[in-house]
Amino acid sequence: MGRQANETKPIKHICAGLLAHVDAGKTTLSEALLYTAGAIRKLGRVDHQDAFLDTDAQERARGITIFSKQAELEFENTKIMLLDTPGHVDFSAEMERTLSVLDYAVLVISGKDGVQGHTGTLWKLLKQYEVPVFLFINKMDLDGTDKEAILNELKRVLDERCVDFTDRETREEQVAMCSEALLEEFLEKGSLSQRALGREIRQRNLFPCYFGSALKMEGVEPFLKGFCALAEAPRYPETFAARVYKITRDSQGNRLTHMKITGGTLHVKQTVAGRGGNDEKEEKVDQIRIYSGEKFRVREQVEAGEICAVTGLTKTLAGEGLGAESFSREAVLEPVLVYRLILPEGSDVHGAFLKLKQLEEEDPQLHITWSSQLQEIQIQLMGQVQLEILKTRIKERFDLDAEFDTGRISYKETIAAPVTGAGHFEPLRHYAEVHLLLEPGERGSGLVLDTACSEDVLDRNWQRLILTHLGEKEHTGPLTGSPITDIKITLLNGRAHVKHTEGGDFRQATYRALQQGLRKAEMILLEPWYDFQMEVPSQMVGRAMSDIQQMGGSFEPPEGSGEMTRLRGKAPVSEMKEYAAEVTSYTKGHGRLICTVSGYEACHNQEQVVSEIGYDVERDLENTADSVFCQHGAGVSIKWDQADAYMHLESGWTPAGENKDSIVGKAAASFSESRGYTGTQQEDKELERIFEKTYGTPKEKTRIPKKTFDAAERKPRKKGERTEEVREEYLLVDGYNIIFAWDELKALAKVNLDAAREALLEILSNYQGYRGCKTIAVFDAYKRKGGQRRHEQYHNIEVVFTKEAETADSYIEKTTYEIGKRYYVRVATSDSLEQMIILGNGAFKVSAKEFREEIRQADAEISSILEAYNRKSNLENRSRIEIPDPDASDKPGT
Repeated sequence: MGRQANETKPIKHICAGLLAHVDAGKTTLSEALLYTAGAIRKLGRVDHQDAFLDTDAQERARGITIFSKQAELEFENTKIMLLDTPGHVDFSAEMERTLSVLDYAVLVISGKDGVQGHTGTLWKLLKQYEVPVFLFINKMDLDGTDKEAILNELKRVLDERCVDFTDRETREEQVAMCSEALLEEFLEKGSLSQRALGREIRQRNLFPCYFGSALKMEGVEPFLKGFCALAEAPRYPETFAARVYKITRDSQGNRLTHMKITGGTLHVKQTVAGRGGNDEKEEKVDQIRIYSGEKFRVREQVEAGEICAVTGLTKTLAGEGLGAESFSREAVLEPVLVYRLILPEGSDVHGAFLKLKQLEEEDPQLHITWSSQLQEIQIQLMGQVQLEILKTRIKERFDLDAEFDTGRISYKETIAAPVTGAGHFEPLRHYAEVHLLLEPGERGSGLVLDTACSEDVLDRNWQRLILTHLGEKEHTGPLTGSPITDIKITLLNGRAHVKHTEGGDFRQATYRALQQGLRKAEMILLEPWYDFQMEVPSQMVGRAMSDIQQMGGSFEPPEGSGEMTRLRGKAPVSEMKEYAAEVTSYTKGHGRLICTVSGYEACHNQEQVVSEIGYDVERDLENTADSVFCQHGAGVSIKWDQADAYMHLESGWTPAGENKDSIVGKAAASFSESRGYTGTQQEDKELERIFEKTYGTPKEKTRIPKKTFDAAERKPRKKGERTEEVREEYLLVDGYNIIFAWDELKALAKVNLDAAREALLEILSNYQGYRGCKTIAVFDAYKRKGGQRRHEQYHNIEVVFTKEAETADSYIEKTTYEIGKRYYVRVATSDSLEQMIILGNGAFKVSAKEFREEIRQADAEISSILEAYNRKSNLENRSRIEIPDPDASDKPGT
């Protein structure tokens, strides 16, 4: 064969990945490509355990690819870095990590088996990662293969733009139908240029298909020629950037960071920053290696478009960007089974856990965790083959004889509707408050983080810190303690203290806000589902269909006729994970079942699973939803379902379709009980001192001159008299709180609560008429199921009945925060904690005892005014003498 490259330096750098369903012949094709390009002198074979890229002992023994490998080849002025990826479903996470660095993918399909279950998964992933695809249909030398039938299947199952590039006579007409641009060029010129074909392939509008046999070297060279002619090298920016796709360790234990350079140049001893130029992850590159198989050569620098492995970096993670690279993507394929690691008796569990975390660096999808509730190490795996491989790796790497239990399903949790969550962390000399909006996301979207908080409200650095805390750990849900997913989390509001806030305070407030939102939400348990493909003898298809229905699965109409029938469909992993052995049994070895994880969907038996797992969220102190507030100089824990009433801020979010009331927006649900407090203003000074010590000085209050009356009328301002700014005044009254604080109303309430409420409204109506302030009486109605907030007018005052799950003090606190920005606000209540928060909102507090004295004083002054008015009226009526106003001489026109 020999090398086909020209003597000139390669002008294109292409990174291409080989992907396939297991046993499609992918590794055999890589051998054929390397041999055709002259990169190797001898063809190796998987069954002979001498394939160039199967470098691991377990790969050679099992005849499968477990770890992605790379090899260099040059052909026709094109330099290709070939990445061979695992085809077995159990190692699909390893395959997915390479997709982010591919310029092109070569999808290998068995001509005998056609489009198998995992092939469909690969096709979806390639679409999600936007990778252009060439297809090589392998094993066409075997009996029973039909090129036309396979091509039709590719068009039907994968994409109708799959075109046979081995048939030059009909190719152009079929290609022209793949896009408007191609059709226009074909009609205009009668042919299609190589440049146009390359452009459309790059844009995923065209998928070239080549047929052959890698084992017999048939069709390999035409495929390689076509690939090199049509693949286009990407353009890269000059600023350094890179994508990390794998972490490994060499035989000496050196940590290797495998990356693709996506911008600029990387030099030895160059300092590399984290994603987006994050200086906190800045490290120096010690050595640059270019691997080909198990050997490598050292380079002083690498250019954009090249794949390399570097030493010296200890903080890098698979799937992240370096330098100016902003790429970051959550893995689509995830393990669906959780196993408990069983160590020999007397083993150092803590030490073993730290060692195993090295494996998680190399394979992040292992999700190695320590369960404090169950006191065990847990590992997530794809299946039995991966488990066996892992046991061997643990023995070889750490000399640990590890065993695993039978495994259980890995569940996840999400929410059904938007909900807000608030967290407050304020032990003495600490302060942070966070308000989050949680919204359902699309299936498979993971966690999406955003902020809608103004930087005028909370500094950008604090906002970034909150988002970091949301993404730094795996958060769990309240149903089963499983990870949450498919949720968009938006920062709505937050507050820091100039002196007392530290970074850890926002971590605590953020975690508590998220957990509180989850506790308030309607939770949905998610379970993994399989896409399955089953072939059984035709006379047994009825049995198979019945089994699938009993599993809660679904299937498409059966395909095929004669001896074998094919079923495609979906079913829960929990029901189908052991079914393959059953299929083999009842079909006497003639049937087969191929399953690939399609993703997570709603659990088909949620109540049963939740009951069986028996997770007690209240005992999970690491994921508490309760908040901590400072009271009387000490931190006090407030239960999550009461904490909203104590928050210093409101979220500012209103559900779609719900109108804001006339004064404030939607108040978050809360369950708070009033506490008796009847202290005077003198007795309140200690409370105010505690507030100022903890929170700082409250908002500056505009002084309101005391309103005085002379007889029935106000005295007009005299010329030259000094005036003070007067803002409109609001009085908010916690209705039931006052009723049960005043003895006379409390006694009446025991007989008839409605009568006591009306008596208070009469008193407030008289007081409002005398004082001239806008009065709002607020009454609790939060225990009324399905109740909506109600506003009524009683004579000259406004009456508010709170809605379900909203207490009067919650409504008042949020109202004072809103209207206290523009108006002078006084609140009458005996709730000591409410008074504390009122101070922080810039309002004036009036205890129940003080307010009673004000009422009595107002009644006395009203009586005095009425007596004076009556005397004047009687004199005027008897003598018809008009009594002049003593200040009338000051009025104009007198």
